[in-house]
Amino acid sequence: MEYEELTHKIIGASMEVHRYMGNGFQEVVYQRALAIEMQLRNISFAREQEIPLVYKG
Repeated sequence: MEYEELTHKIIGASMEVHRYMGNGFQEVVYQRALAIEMQLRNISFAREQEIPLVYKG
């Protein structure tokens, strides 16, 4: 249940950004708008975290 509620909040924030901004912007614009929307909704997050990557061995 814990993740279901968080998932619902994140999807809602994402849909609000899409509804307000519409189409046609570069990805970074939507990233910044979503960060603002998540702050407005008190959703904790961290942007662009590095993760280990193994590519071709």
